[in-house]
Amino acid sequence: MPRSRRPAGEEGEASPPPSATRDYPLTFDLRLQLLDAGRGLLIGRPDLARDAVLRPIEWDGRVVGYLGYLPRPDRVAAIERALAAQQHLHFAAIALGMLVAALALGAGLAHWLTRRTRAVARGTTALIQGDYGVRLDAAGDDELAQLARNFNELAATLAANRRARQQWIADIAHELRTPLAVLRGEIEALQDGVRPLGSASLGSLAQEVAQLARLVEDLRLLSLSDLGALDHRKEPLDLAEAVEDAVAAQRRALDERGIAVELRLADGARILGDAARLGQLFANLLQNTLRYTDSPGRLAIALRRAGSRVVVDWQDSSPGVPDEDLPRLTDRLFRVERSRRRAGGGSGLGLAIAKAIVEAHDGDLTPRPSPLGGLWWELTFPAHG
Repeated sequence: MPRSRRPAGEEGEASPPPSATRDYPLTFDLRLQLLDAGRGLLIGRPDLARDAVLRPIEWDGRVVGYLGYLPRPDRVAAIERALAAQQHLHFAAIALGMLVAALALGAGLAHWLTRRTRAVARGTTALIQGDYGVRLDAAGDDELAQLARNFNELAATLAANRRARQQWIADIAHELRTPLAVLRGEIEALQDGVRPLGSASLGSLAQEVAQLARLVEDLRLLSLSDLGALDHRKEPLDLAEAVEDAVAAQRRALDERGIAVELRLADGARILGDAARLGQLFANLLQNTLRYTDSPGRLAIALRRAGSRVVVDWQDSSPGVPDEDLPRLTDRLFRVERSRRRAGGGSGLGLAIAKAIVEAHDGDLTPRPSPLGGLWWELTFPAHG
């Protein structure tokens, strides 16, 4: 607003010089309009008045006028469009960067996975071709490293099984060759007239044939056990009676070998089992004791109940078995030549059959050194009732 002027010549005031007197023009933004209380336009462009947004001006509780302003939708829309275009550009740049990063990461990951899976594929091909010596790099803790470790364990197991099969065939051939050679020699001696045909020569032939028959039957039983086709007719029975029957059947042979038998059999030790197979189990253990226990000797058999298990402790006197050979005693055709010599012409399959029978009854057969100086077999079975 223009500055007010005072009358010249008043006391104490001097009239300002003409150059100091200045009228300030009334200025107003073109977007703004001023209207009176009746909405009559005072300041502003009349052609834009209809588009103005009015806000009342109040004084002392009543409306004395209106202040109007013109919005700029075109400029706002232009700004919004520019902002949206800028955002779209930024989003496109971000998306392109993420796509490039994803492609680079995917290419690297695909190369890494392909390299490791190709190694597994090459190893599998080698196993198919019979090369069980192949091994994979199992470094790391991820799933592929675990797969490589499992692959290496599989290869080692296959190699061990192949060696065991080859050894098994060689041992069977050796076991069959010995009685066949004896039979051939006996028959040739009879044919050449070196030995007369009599009861002694026929008894020798019958003994070798019986040994062959036992070996073939043992092989058949082990084959059935491997196939899970070994017949078992289980029923509740007293394990003490099965032990007593087996010892009674071999009492004469034990006495002839000078082996004293001590029985400590608890009552009420009942299991669910096949009486015939259990009799075969204890007969095999007795044959092992008869063949490999020095005379005179001792055999201590104890039967006890341990919670939900029935335990048979089978201990004989010297000679013993080295600790390193204990885990292999139930291997097929394994013999400890250094300490328990082959004295009775056994096939080396009796303990393997015993283990198969025990496992078929959900039991365990564990060897350890005996306080009597020989071998201690601990047999455990699930109790019944």
